[in-house]
Amino acid sequence: MFRLNPAEVRRQFKRLGLKNVKVDVINAEEIAVRLEDGREIVLHTPQALLIRMQGNAVMLQAVSSTIEEREYGGEATGQDISEDDVRLVAEQAGVSLEEARNALKEAGGDIAAAIMLIEERRKAS
Repeated sequence: MFRLNPAEVRRQFKRLGLKNVKVDVINAEEIAVRLEDGREIVLHTPQALLIRMQGNAVMLQAVSSTIEEREYGGEATGQDISEDDVRLVAEQAGVSLEEARNALKEAGGDIAAAIMLIEERRKAS
């Protein structure tokens, strides 16, 4: 696999006339980029450099041989969502507990957003 060389990156920036560039090696298990359309691009076991430039500009350079694209449903996982919240959403929206749980996961645990999501889907059907 292609290797990132921090010293070479510094030299390249210096050739471009950019001084005071700090390059740090990042030891990451994965790097995820969340897209506006609800997807996530994940690089597994990447080699990564964090490049800090003048004016507080920051650049992340990453190389990986394994990439995954997946749906992103917010920060909440099944363990973060309480059963009380699931029951409340199911009752308010008139749906099953499973559908309420899925809507809460998609809404990142936000009860109001989950109910609105269910209502929007109902209207679209």
